[in-house]
Amino acid sequence: MPKNPLTPLTRGLARGLARGGARLAHAAVQTGRRWVRRAGTVTAEHPGRLRFGALGDGTRIAYPQGTIFGEPWIRVGAFCIIAEQVTLTAGLMPDLDLGPDPILHIGDGVVLGRGSHVIADTTVTIGDNCYFGPYVYVTSTNHSYDDPHEPIGRQWPRTDPVSIGPGCWIGTGAVILPGARIGRNVVVGAGSVVRGTVPDHAVVAGAPARVVRRWTEEEGWQPPLRTPPPVPLPEDVTPAQLRALAAWEAESSG
Repeated sequence: MPKNPLTPLTRGLARGLARGGARLAHAAVQTGRRWVRRAGTVTAEHPGRLRFGALGDGTRIAYPQGTIFGEPWIRVGAFCIIAEQVTLTAGLMPDLDLGPDPILHIGDGVVLGRGSHVIADTTVTIGDNCYFGPYVYVTSTNHSYDDPHEPIGRQWPRTDPVSIGPGCWIGTGAVILPGARIGRNVVVGAGSVVRGTVPDHAVVAGAPARVVRRWTEEEGWQPPLRTPPPVPLPEDVTPAQLRALAAWEAESSG
């Protein structure tokens, strides 16, 4: 019996339609995802259900948000970037009356990386222009285990205020424990666990974190930096020149 000459054509057409349909579906999903992310972003102009004590101009809390409660006692400064799945809480649980004063203060120009948590059961202050990597955990509360016969999760926790000075960089996965007092322009290494007082212009690392480098007016950085500081771009360099330079470097390396 002769083969149907239209069969290969029909199959090719079906495959083409399937590929075209998949591309259209993919484009529709990506377009919808972008729309949902834009629509779900929290700003001062579009706070949704959230009623923060303050939410500064230019600040954006990305969608989807993490757990957020006690927002009347949370003050967020201007031009902050709060990434997806960031948790911000004031108080031990929702719907508490925490009094007249704010509990969680976040300064201007702060960046909180994806999945970070800031748990403020008592005062937590984050200074201006602090940058957090992903999955940083800051808490003013710790479990107590005084009674050896009672489950730890049922014992009343201890709280101690936390302060992080302006200009700090907090590396990925760092944990800032209750009572931490971190100075200004401090680097906290990834995965570090910080408690106690950290002086200004220090680099700390480890669990528990220890000062591994510090800058002072008298001695500069001690121990000395192993790499030279980056050279800033001249003020008269234009974006077009930078793009041309990048293209030239790409051609040269290829």
